Amino acid sequence: MSLIQFTPRSFDRWFGSADGWLDDFFHVPATARQSERLFHPSVDIKEDNDKIVFKTDLPGVDEKDIKVTIEDGTLMLSGERKFEKETEKENFHRVERSYGSFRRSFTLPETVDEDKVSASYRKGVLELTLPKLKSNGNKVKVVNVN
Repeated sequence: MSLIQFTPRSFDRWFGSADGWLDDFFHVPATARQSERLFHPSVDIKEDNDKIVFKTDLPGVDEKDIKVTIEDGTLMLSGERKFEKETEKENFHRVERSYGSFRRSFTLPETVDEDKVSASYRKGVLELTLPKLKSNGNKVKVVNVN
């Protein structure tokens, strides 16, 4: 199975916290920064002889905001974790959780039976089970050359 590589923004590793310091110094509200944050859910992939299982952490995401599609051998997970609305009484001093739309895609092997894929969503974890096509074993066919 080949995966489409996720490349995080490398400059955030060095400058992300510096941006926060500057925002704090200039009193930029956390809600102004939240739209710049990206939500990239983590995915575990396990494969055995019969199936491939994807487990994706989606805490705080409503089931109705998750979309799973398979097209041309590519599995696409997308959705959105919405920002919790502030009330007049709440005053956020720090917002570290990421919000917004996400999209992850994975190239599937030809052995996946796309018509029998199943999904479940419990306790913030999306689990996809992708059964493999039944194989006839590794039969070797000899072709005579004339």
